[in-house]
Amino acid sequence: MDLMSFIIWSADPDMFAFPDWMPWIAGRPVRWYGLLFALGFLISQQIMFYIYRKEGKPEKDVETLTVFMVIATILGARLGHVFFYEPDKYLSNPIDIIKIWEGGLASHGAAFGILFALWLYTRYDVTVKFFYFLPSGLKVKRVKRPNQNWLQVVDRIVIVVALTGCLIRMGNFMNSEIYGIPTESNSGVVFAKNIEKPPFIADTSPIEEIEVEKDETREISEGKVPLLIKMKFKNQPEILNEESLERYLKGRFAGLLNGGRYYINDHITAPADIKYKLTKEPDGTYFASVQAQGISRYPTQLYEASTSLLIFILLYFLWTRTKINTPDGLLLGLFLILLFGLRFVHELFKENQVAFEDDLSYNMGQILSIPLIIAGILIFIRSLTLSKNQI
Repeated sequence: MDLMSFIIWSADPDMFAFPDWMPWIAGRPVRWYGLLFALGFLISQQIMFYIYRKEGKPEKDVETLTVFMVIATILGARLGHVFFYEPDKYLSNPIDIIKIWEGGLASHGAAFGILFALWLYTRYDVTVKFFYFLPSGLKVKRVKRPNQNWLQVVDRIVIVVALTGCLIRMGNFMNSEIYGIPTESNSGVVFAKNIEKPPFIADTSPIEEIEVEKDETREISEGKVPLLIKMKFKNQPEILNEESLERYLKGRFAGLLNGGRYYINDHITAPADIKYKLTKEPDGTYFASVQAQGISRYPTQLYEASTSLLIFILLYFLWTRTKINTPDGLLLGLFLILLFGLRFVHELFKENQVAFEDDLSYNMGQILSIPLIIAGILIFIRSLTLSKNQI
């Protein structure tokens, strides 16, 4: 067996935490997901400045456009998740809708939100006044934007939306979320983040350090890859000895691996009668090596990130050929067809996000993709017809 054909992924979702001396934000983490999400908007804004400059459009409009995009993406993605995936949960406790930091964003909701927000952008101008870094005023007025009808604006926006989507999916990978179904083979990714974090390493746990490695002495079995869970226990000779640690490994530790808590057994399992090796160092510190099995999954986050990046490159290349003369709807049509067509395929390899999807012939991601694909085809055909009539 080629043990290099699968990887163990246990990246920390937190990039760093603010130091204790900083007021209000001391100890709060900065997460990779949030950083990549924000980076997507920052890079997109610079690309839009370039596009507007090349097309002779007012660059200041990009600032207004950015406000619309940020608000539409966050609100649309959040409300999309609320109404498409878990309406009962959130409508029974509406205050939870605003708790975006707990997770729950839907890209289809973001798509609908962006399309509506850009319709508003072509008709209204929004100016936000700031006092230092805090918003202190909002002004809205009706405007006409030359050479910026809805289709023209959306055609340019989908270029950078594809790039932002790539970065967001990379953030999902850093979070070890929205992963794929098991590959049932020795290829794929084992997401081991949960086992290397609390509750295993906590004040009440005897474990000081834990990590997951490949086990090169065993073969793949029942579609699962061989792993070793290596642990260093706290040096507490008054309560930790060989007998107590054996009880812990056979009892609580085996139960955590197989009991379904903390989503650990979605990725790593072990037989109820676990096999392990317990050793003691001269200083009295105990170490354990436990045989386990990893569930190797399709890294669907990386699939979507890769295809989104390729769509960005294609759309940007097409824009460079014609710039302001790009047929209205051409880039939007291609974007909808490619992104959501590929999304439909990616969903075949992705775990369902909520339980009710298990009873559906197609999951919610596929159902929501179908009308967007159809709309993309119609818009694309219309753009080709108009461009031919203009020749």
